[in-house]
Amino acid sequence: MRLISSLALAGLALLTACQTAPPVVTPPPPPPPPVVRVPQGPPPKPKIALVLGGGAARGFAHVGVIRTLEQEKIPVDLIVGTSVGSLIGAIYASDGSSFDLEWTAFQLQKEDLFDFGVLNAVTGMGFAKGDKLEAWVKGHVKTANIENLRIPFAAVATDLNWGYEVVLDKGSVARAIRASAAIPGVFQPVQHQGKILVDGGVVDNIPIAVAKARGADLVIAVDISANLGNTSITNLVDVTLQATNIMFARNVEHAKRAADILITPAGIGDVGMLDFTQKKRCMQAGIEATQRAMPEIRRAIDAWVKAHTPPAPPAP
Repeated sequence: MRLISSLALAGLALLTACQTAPPVVTPPPPPPPPVVRVPQGPPPKPKIALVLGGGAARGFAHVGVIRTLEQEKIPVDLIVGTSVGSLIGAIYASDGSSFDLEWTAFQLQKEDLFDFGVLNAVTGMGFAKGDKLEAWVKGHVKTANIENLRIPFAAVATDLNWGYEVVLDKGSVARAIRASAAIPGVFQPVQHQGKILVDGGVVDNIPIAVAKARGADLVIAVDISANLGNTSITNLVDVTLQATNIMFARNVEHAKRAADILITPAGIGDVGMLDFTQKKRCMQAGIEATQRAMPEIRRAIDAWVKAHTPPAPPAP
């Protein structure tokens, strides 16, 4: 009996010795610390261009557009204008103040710009010479040369001999505006920089492509093309202006699609090209149209900033 017990105890000891040691449980590693990204300074800003189209007296709407953009703190880094758009754009580009622009615009009268004379058309190539327009600009735009304007600026004209678009971004501000606004048949063509130039609206009434070629990231374009209907054509000047209306309106239909934001002041299409009595109405239309466009403008800016902001590197 004692022998059996001894054998049993020995067997039990042998079995116990043969058992494997229990596995060692390794605790999971601690989670990595959160990545702390180091701020890299202010986010990038898009280069915003304001493109101002032609439309003679309806150009007072541009003043309302600029006033609203300034009030909403939308920066304008480049201005490109055709015809009256070049006039309004250059005044603003000179000192960057919408208040001064508005004050100057309210004082402007048709007689300040148009030196009409029957003999001009008989002996020259337009009813108005354009001398008064150039002199007015010299007297009201503080900066003489385009390259010295506070805001980068370009005026668009047309080479009358060859039909090319001519971008004026150097030299005399007043001469460039005179050329850009030389409506064919109304103003005489302008000799400038070795070319004979007329209104830029002949080839490009909303020069969006010019702004993009100059590095604009976002283009805000203003279209003040007229309603084409006109039953009050009574003389040669009316014929010329109506033909110009048609030409300007037709050549913007494709070009304006390239704008990132297109502002079209409502209710001014019936304002005559020489009707300077509708300044306040046109300015108000520009204000209201820009206010309506503000959500779209801000979305476009936010989207550009988001797309061009690189992720910040982690902290060392």
